[in-house]
Amino acid sequence: MAYQSIDELQTLLSKEIFPDRQDSKKAAGRALGTFIETIVYYLLRQWGENDSIAIERPLAEYGQKEITHNVEFTLHPIKKVYKSFIIPTNAPLTTKKLATNLQLPETIELTTNKVLNKNIIQNACVIGSDKESIVIASPDSIKKNNTSLHAYILSKHAYAMIECKRVGKEGDAKGPQTIEKAKQGAYVAKTTSSLQKVRNDKGELDGIYYIDGEPHIGPYSQLLNEIITNGKPQQLKDFTLSIGVVSNHGNWFTSSNPNKEMKVLAQSYDWLLFLTDEGLSQFIIDLLRSPKHKYKAVHDAFVDSYPPAGTTKTANVFTKKHMEQTAHFALEAYFKDNIDKIEKWFNVISPNGGTLEDLKHILKTLKNKNWEKIL
Repeated sequence: MAYQSIDELQTLLSKEIFPDRQDSKKAAGRALGTFIETIVYYLLRQWGENDSIAIERPLAEYGQKEITHNVEFTLHPIKKVYKSFIIPTNAPLTTKKLATNLQLPETIELTTNKVLNKNIIQNACVIGSDKESIVIASPDSIKKNNTSLHAYILSKHAYAMIECKRVGKEGDAKGPQTIEKAKQGAYVAKTTSSLQKVRNDKGELDGIYYIDGEPHIGPYSQLLNEIITNGKPQQLKDFTLSIGVVSNHGNWFTSSNPNKEMKVLAQSYDWLLFLTDEGLSQFIIDLLRSPKHKYKAVHDAFVDSYPPAGTTKTANVFTKKHMEQTAHFALEAYFKDNIDKIEKWFNVISPNGGTLEDLKHILKTLKNKNWEKIL
């Protein structure tokens, strides 16, 4: 690795991008958090989950539907896909313009979102919803005179949720919110699925779920595998797989030397992935420090999102939700070109012995369930 630690890279970013900020290192730290979310989003797309992803959607607690939590990403059953259609590239591309090209159900209420506005794509752009469904549009290509898009209707039920957790630090001191962020993530992971975690009198992790008011209890890993592979409609109806992604940067320690915060998350999420310092550093080197020409748009979008203090800033064009259009397609190309390398950036913390191939298989299995019958 070209840099000894993420802390060294954060210091470098603070000097190069944020030198005029009152707290330049904190600003650089927030940018690192954006990188992690960006990596996860484009990784999911590369895994073939593009038409299932929603961003920052409310996820209800099991049995307490009035209590919801916004999570970074959720994966939903696909009800219908509208094949690629072309419309003139007249900025902004509003949901109303798109709706004229789609025969949406009468129950769908349109949003005021813009799929494309001033060269900025809204990723997983929700163009409408009703009580049971959300409608999302995604651009396939953007040319000077026309834009090719496709849309898809998803069930509001999420069969998987993904959250990213990172806390910055100064020097060798842990950030003051480290344990609080771990607790927040643990709470959401434990309360949003019908398969619930409990400890037995031996300290082992059991699972419990209900069918028609009758409890079913057993070893958690066994029940989790049962629901994913051969789950009945009653088991899958309110089941949501929980996936956490954490970064090191001195607060979570390492995958082989977890501290309390990491242990809290590992026993709360069904899957916990660890994005290594090496991985995050390589992303920064490849796309921000020394990008190839075909990826340079990523560097430019990032720099444009953080203009010098005191200058006019119109929009952030480098987030998981809003991305400058050429940077979006450059990121897609980077992840396609380097997927084998990128997957090695992650270690699996839990379940013990799990691999990314296992997780990809699980997500594919859940995606291909007969959700029309289940829901």
